[in-house]
Amino acid sequence: MIQWQWASYEELSRDDLYSIMMLRQEVFIVEQNCPYQDADGYDRRAWHLMGWQEKGSENQLVAYLRVVFPGEKYAEPSFGRVVTAPATRGEGLGKQLMSEAVSSVGEIYTASGVRISAQQYLVDFYHQFGFEVVSEPYDEDGIPHLEMLLPANRF
Repeated sequence: MIQWQWASYEELSRDDLYSIMMLRQEVFIVEQNCPYQDADGYDRRAWHLMGWQEKGSENQLVAYLRVVFPGEKYAEPSFGRVVTAPATRGEGLGKQLMSEAVSSVGEIYTASGVRISAQQYLVDFYHQFGFEVVSEPYDEDGIPHLEMLLPANRF
């Protein structure tokens, strides 16, 4: 069972932040073989959604995304650093993560949509949640991406 936790940057414990950075680096830098500056300054201006799973006597971070505040990266709030732990893939955790994020953000930001910079191979995944492609493909850190928008009327 996944325990969902929302936190602002100020509310994150050192252990939370360490777990977040470990998971993001494991997937985005090591697994995807993509050296890039993960600490990009947006974490301080975002909500953080963490999915914790009990493993033995400890809780492990198995799913994560951040919601950058509107006006910081885009006019709308934006999802980013969407990630699930490699060991949990195939269990539907990515869908649970996105459902939790879309539901919660839709309650807070009722008048705006949500924008993402999606890796191109994940477009069909994000379509399931109502996101629409709104840009031509572009390169971000050597990986093809597309901007996608979840219109406000889709919450």
